[in-house]
Amino acid sequence: MLLLLKIITKTLHFIPPEMSHYLALYGLKAVYLCGFKIDLPEEIKYLSGIQFNNKLGIAAGLDKNGDFIDCLASLGVGFIELGTVTPLSQNGNKKPRLFRIRASKALVNKMGFNNKGVDHLVSKLRERKTKIPVGVSIGKNFETPNELAHKDYICCLEKIYEFADYIAINISSPNTKDLRDFEAENKLENLIKPVKERQLELTKDFGYKPLFLKISPDNDRKDVEDICRTLLKFSIDGLICSNTTVNHNHPSGSGGLSGKPLLGPSTETLRIARKFLGDEFPIIASGGVMSKEDYLQKIDSGADLVQIYTGFIYEGPKLINDILNK
Repeated sequence: MLLLLKIITKTLHFIPPEMSHYLALYGLKAVYLCGFKIDLPEEIKYLSGIQFNNKLGIAAGLDKNGDFIDCLASLGVGFIELGTVTPLSQNGNKKPRLFRIRASKALVNKMGFNNKGVDHLVSKLRERKTKIPVGVSIGKNFETPNELAHKDYICCLEKIYEFADYIAINISSPNTKDLRDFEAENKLENLIKPVKERQLELTKDFGYKPLFLKISPDNDRKDVEDICRTLLKFSIDGLICSNTTVNHNHPSGSGGLSGKPLLGPSTETLRIARKFLGDEFPIIASGGVMSKEDYLQKIDSGADLVQIYTGFIYEGPKLINDILNK
C-alpha cells in the first residue's frame, strides 16, 4: 500500500498544487475509511504534560480545518497540529497562491490563513476518534488591526481550549499583513500577556493546556533571544521553530518558502533558541524535514518533537515510515 501511495503522490505533482493538495487528502480519507492504517514502533515522549507515542508530527497548514484528523492519525504520526484557524472563516489571498519548485523540493505559499473558521474546527475536534495529541494553531483575521489582534487570539483560544491538547500562537506567517510585527519585543508582550491570562482562567474549568509560540526563521540572533526572553517572562510553555522564510527570489514575489531550502535557516533558529532557553524548555522543530537524516538533525540540534509538511507533500506517507521505522 505504501508503494501505491508513493506512486499516487508522485502523480499528483502534475496537477496544480492547491488542487492536488485536496485530492491527496480526500484520497487518503477514502483509503482510511477502507481500513488502511500504518502501525509503527512507539518511542514514548512526554512533553508539557502530554504523552506522545513518537516524536514526529504533522505541522499546521496541512489540515487547516480539522477535516482529516483521523486519516492523518492513521499514518502512525505521534501528533497533529491543525490550523491556522481564525475566529471567522476567510478565503485567504487570491489564487494562484501555492507554487512548487520541484528542482529544490520546495513550495512557496501565499495562502493567507484561508480556513472555515474556528466553529467548524471545533465541530471536527468534537467528532475525532483518534487519541493521539492534537494541537491547534490560532491566528487573527486579515481585517483585524494589530491593536485588536489579541481579541481574535483569545476568541480562538476560548473555543478550542476544551478540545485541543496544546495551542500554538502563530505570529510568524508572512502572508497576513503586518503579522510578523508581533515578533518585536514590546508588541509580543502586548499580545501574549492577555492570551496567557485567559489560558490560566480557562485552566480552572478544563485543566492546563500548554501554549506554544510559532516564530519565523528570518530573525537574527538578537531577535530570537529577545523572543525567547519574553517567552520565559510570561511563562509561555513552548516554542515552535519555525515557520516559512521570505528569503527567496521566486517569481511569485511575496510568500513563504518551505521545503528543503528551509532546513538550514530553521535549524539555525532552533539552535539559537535551544542555547538560550536551556535543555528543559519544550521546543517543536519544523522546517525542511525531507528525510530521516533531516529529522535526526533537528533532534540533534535540540528539538523535542519534529513536524513535517512539505516533505509529506513531496514524499507522501512513505516519509513517515522512513523516519519512524528503525
